[in-house]
Amino acid sequence: MKNIYLLFFLVMLVENTIAQTQKSSLAGKITDQNKRPVSEINVFLEGTSLGASTDFEGRYKIENIPMGVYTLKVSGVGFESRVQQITIQENANLVFDLELHSNTQELQEIVISDNQNNYKVDNLSSTLRLQTSLLETPQNIQVVNSQLLSDQQVFDMLEGVSRNVSGVSRSEHWDNYARIVMRGSQIAAFRNGMNVQMPWGPLAEDMSMVDRIEFVKGPAGFMLANGEPSGFYNVVTKKPTGIRKGTVALSLGSFDTYRATLDLDGKISRDGKLLYRLNLMGQLKGSHRDFEFNNRYSIVPVIKYQINDQTSLTAEYTLQYLQMSMIGAAYAFSEKGYGDLPVNFTTAEANLEPTNIKDQSIFLTLNHQINTDWGLTAQLAYLNYKQIGSSMWPVWGKGIDDEGNLARGISIWDALGINKIGQVFLQGNVKTGFLNHRILAGLDMSHKDYFADWFQSAELIGSEPFNIYNPQYGLVSTSALPVFDRSQSIRSRGTRYNQSYVAIYLQDELRFWEDRIRLTLAGRFTSAKDIDPYAGSTDNGQFTPRVGISVSIDKQTSVYALYDQAFVPQAGSDFEGNNFEPITGNNMEIGLKKDWFNGRWNATLSAYQITKNNVLTADPAHINFSIQLGQTQTQGIELDVRGELLKGLDLTLNYAYTNSEVTKDTDPEKVGVPVAGATKHISNAWLSYKIQEGSLKGLGASLGYQWQVDRSSWYVFDGTDQSLPDYFRMDGSLSWQSDKMTLTLNVNNLLNKYLFSGSPYDLDADGVQDYYWQAEPKRNFRLGLAYKF
Repeated sequence: MKNIYLLFFLVMLVENTIAQTQKSSLAGKITDQNKRPVSEINVFLEGTSLGASTDFEGRYKIENIPMGVYTLKVSGVGFESRVQQITIQENANLVFDLELHSNTQELQEIVISDNQNNYKVDNLSSTLRLQTSLLETPQNIQVVNSQLLSDQQVFDMLEGVSRNVSGVSRSEHWDNYARIVMRGSQIAAFRNGMNVQMPWGPLAEDMSMVDRIEFVKGPAGFMLANGEPSGFYNVVTKKPTGIRKGTVALSLGSFDTYRATLDLDGKISRDGKLLYRLNLMGQLKGSHRDFEFNNRYSIVPVIKYQINDQTSLTAEYTLQYLQMSMIGAAYAFSEKGYGDLPVNFTTAEANLEPTNIKDQSIFLTLNHQINTDWGLTAQLAYLNYKQIGSSMWPVWGKGIDDEGNLARGISIWDALGINKIGQVFLQGNVKTGFLNHRILAGLDMSHKDYFADWFQSAELIGSEPFNIYNPQYGLVSTSALPVFDRSQSIRSRGTRYNQSYVAIYLQDELRFWEDRIRLTLAGRFTSAKDIDPYAGSTDNGQFTPRVGISVSIDKQTSVYALYDQAFVPQAGSDFEGNNFEPITGNNMEIGLKKDWFNGRWNATLSAYQITKNNVLTADPAHINFSIQLGQTQTQGIELDVRGELLKGLDLTLNYAYTNSEVTKDTDPEKVGVPVAGATKHISNAWLSYKIQEGSLKGLGASLGYQWQVDRSSWYVFDGTDQSLPDYFRMDGSLSWQSDKMTLTLNVNNLLNKYLFSGSPYDLDADGVQDYYWQAEPKRNFRLGLAYKF
C-alpha cells in the first residue's frame, strides 16, 4: 500500500510541472421544437473526451476546452442529431443554445444501427448529487445499466446483479430482500439517493422498474445519507422521458416461471409539461424445490410536471406485492457436511401457509434551477413495508439425531417497517481567481420504525419423524399446524426498533491547473437517536470528514486518492439486551481510471483499506439476533473493465482480492478470523457479441462466469473451520434483435454443478458442529420476448 501511495504522489509531482494554457468553456440550453427543455441529451466535441449531458432544464456546460476549431455533436434518443462546427477562442466563455426536433423514425434507426449492448456508462445519475463524470470522481463507483440486466434476464436484486461489479457477492437468504456483501460487510440499500434499508427489508426491487444500479464503494454518507463504510448500492428507477414509446415483454422459464412486463412512456398534456412513465409486472415463479414459489406483481407510475422553465415536480408511487413459500424452507441441514443432501431438498410441506409482503413507497422530488450555475433540490420519501407470515428452522436443542431425523420448528414472522426520509441540497459552480468550485451543501433527515414479531413458535409434528435422508411429505395434517395469535396489531405485539437522525453536510470540489486537478474537501455532522425496548434509547453525534483528490494525466486517464470516515447508528440490541454502538470507521483508497479507444471501454483499478468498529453479525446461538464485534479491517484490490472492445463485442470483466478479518474482540480466539460472508478472490465476466451486418444481422451470443475462491461462511466466529468450497458457475445466452423485437434465451449453470452457500451451526446445542446451506438450481433456462412500439 505504501508503494502505491508513493507512486501516486510522484504522479502529483509531475503534474505540478505541466505548463498551463488558458482554456475556455461552452454552455447553453437544448430545447425541442416547442421550446421546452430536453434532459438527458448528449453534447460532446468529436475527437475528444469533452462532453456533458443536459440536466432537467436542458442546460449543459463543458469546461476546460483548449482553443481551436471543433465539431460539436448533439444527440438524444427520439431526436434528430445535430452537428455544428464551432470555434473556441482563448480564455472565452461561449454560450450556444440549440433546438432539436423529434424524429420517431430516427429512434427506430438508432435501435437498428447502434450497438445496443454497450455496458459502459460515463456519468452518474443525478441522485448521487455529483456534478463530476465517473472518470474524474475520486472514488470507485460502478454502474450496471438496464441493457446489461436485460441481456442477463435478471428479474430482481436477489439474482445475478452482483456478478457485474468487482468484489460484490450475494448471500443466499429468504427470497424477499437482498443481502449484498461488498468490501467485507453487508452494504445498505439505497433508492434514488435515499437510504431505504430496514432490519429485514425493504422488498427487493424488481428490475422492471429499474433504469440502473450504482455501486458506490467506500463511505459516501456526506453526499447522500448514512451509509456503511464499505459502501452501498443505489437503485435508480425509470423516469419519464417525454418520448411516446412502450415495451411489452413476456418470459418463460424452468420451474414453471411465467412473467410479463409493460413499460409505457410519454406525454399526458400536449404542451409536454405533464409527462408520465408506467411500469407493470406480473410473475409466477416456482423453484427447483417442491412447495417453493415466488409470485409477485408491481405497479409503478411516475408523473413529472414541468411547472415552468426553471422548476419541475416528480412524483413516484411504487406498489410491490409478494406471496412466497414459508421463509427458511430453502435451507438444508446435515451433521455430515455441506452438499450431503440432494439439490432439491426442502423442509417445507404443501399445506404450509405462505408469507405475504406488501411494500409501498412514495417519492417526491422538486427541482429548481436558480440560474445556469445553481440548482436546488428537495426530496421526500415514505416507505411502508408489511409482512404477514412465518419462518422455519430446526427446533433449538433438538436439531438432527443420529438417524437423520430433523425436528422442524415454525415461528411467526410478522413485520411492519415505516420509513420517512427528507433531503434538501444545493448545488452550484463558483469561480474565485484561478479556482473553479463545485459546491454541494444539504440537510438530510430520516425516521425509521420497524416492528417485528417472531416469538410465537411451535414444532411441526407429523405422523412419522421427518428424516432428511428419506423425507416423507404430506404427513402433517392441517389440524396439527400451529395457529398464531394475531388478535393484536403488530404495533402492540411486535418488538419496536426505531432510528432517527438529522445531518448537515458541505462539500467543495476545487478544480485548478486547467481543471486537471480536482481536490474534494467535505464534512458531515450527524446527530442520531436510537430507541430499543430492551436497552432503552441512545443519542449520538459525530463529525465525519472527507478528503479526495483526482488528477487527469491525459484526456482519458485519471488517478485518485481518498480518505473519509463513516458514522452509522445501529438500532437494536443483542440477546442480552445490550444496545448496539454506532459503526465508526475510516477508508483509505487510491485508484487509476482509464478510458480506452476514445471512450469505447473503461478500466478502473483501486486499492483500499477499511477499518470498522462495532460491527454487527448474526448471533450463531440465537438466529434472530445479532452480536457486536470489536473491530474488523478489510484490505483489497479491485479491477473493473466494461464497455465495447470491438464493434458489436461488449465485455464486463472484474476481479477483486479481499482480505477481511476481525482485528479486535473481547474473545482473543476470534482475532484473525475471517469476517463472515467475505470471499478472498472473486472474478466475474460477461462477454457478448452481436453481428452488425449481413443476413445474420442482430444475431448475438453471450457467455459469462462467476468464480469465487476462499469463501468464508455466513455467521461463524468461534475459530472453527469456516471455509466453503470454491464456487464456479458458467452461464450463456443466444439472442436475436430487430428494430422492434428482441428474443433472448438464457441458460444458467451450464455445467450443471451443485452450487451453494452456508455455514456451520450447532443445531443440537450439544457442542458438535452441524451444517446448513442453501443450494442453487442446476442447469435451467429463461426465454424472453420483448416488443417495442
